[in-house]
Amino acid sequence: MSENSAAPGTPPATAPGPQPEPIRFFGTTWVDHDGGYGLRRAGVAAGSLAAAVAACFVLRFAYEGLEIAEVGGFVGVLVIAMFSICSAIAFRKTWEGFGARPEDPSREDALRGLKSIGFIGSLLAYFIRSLTEAPGEKLRRTEYEKARAQFEKRRSTRTGNPAARKASGRKRPKRG
Repeated sequence: MSENSAAPGTPPATAPGPQPEPIRFFGTTWVDHDGGYGLRRAGVAAGSLAAAVAACFVLRFAYEGLEIAEVGGFVGVLVIAMFSICSAIAFRKTWEGFGARPEDPSREDALRGLKSIGFIGSLLAYFIRSLTEAPGEKLRRTEYEKARAQFEKRRSTRTGNPAARKASGRKRPKRG
């Protein structure tokens, strides 16, 4: 196989040190902004916006179904309030997830149902973030650069075999 058989933006398997964490839809193209990164970002932005618009139409049809069933105004208000509040919470949690890892993963698991009800908020957060960067790129870039710096620091302190080093002019006294 040739060296260029890997997907664009994928680091070589034998590269020493930490490897970048792939991002959904982007792989590792976010590291050097290569491999169609700009087109992927435009596609993700358009796709998430289109999905949010389609989801709004689906919710509108569901609301019209409630009106046809004549369940009453109170139920309609509850449905609108539920989706609005859940979408706002999902937007906020998704947006925060782009900037920092969750402090309590079990709490995030507990919010999974709420975020799935408010999926429109998550889609809108994904759309807005993809206008400036790949969603989660800033977080992963800082983690990756920190890991690379630590790796380089560890690597630079280990220079060769310590047993093979020559004595530096001073002799240590023998223990007796």
